[in-house]
Amino acid sequence: MAPEKSKSDCIFCKIVSGEIASNIIYHDAYVIVFPDINPVAPVHLLVVPVKHVASLAEMKEADAALVGKMVAAANKVAKEQGLAKNGYRLTINCGADGGQLVQHLHIHLMGGRPLKWVN
Repeated sequence: MAPEKSKSDCIFCKIVSGEIASNIIYHDAYVIVFPDINPVAPVHLLVVPVKHVASLAEMKEADAALVGKMVAAANKVAKEQGLAKNGYRLTINCGADGGQLVQHLHIHLMGGRPLKWVN
C-alpha cells in the first residue's frame, strides 16, 4: 500500500467522515478508534485523531494536546477490551523509515498476547 498523499485521498479521513465504513470501537469529538486491517495481535486497533495531521513530524505545537487525547482514548479502550490487567503496547510510526503507511497520525493499540520487540 502506497503512502497517502493528501487529506483528500486519506483513507483515515474517509473513515472519520463515514465515507468508508469501519467497525468503530470508540469515537468522540477528537479521536476515533477502529481495527487495523492487518492485525499483528489478537487486539490491534488504530487510535486516529479526527483532525487530519499527517504525522508526528508534521504536528504543530497547537496539536500537542491532541496526542494526549489519543493516549487517553487508547487507555480507555484498552481497559474496555480487557487489556489493562496483562498489558498492551502503544506505537506511533513516523515517516517511511518508521513504518508509517498512512499519512495521518495514528497510534497502534496492540495486546491480547505477550508482545515481543521487533526490529
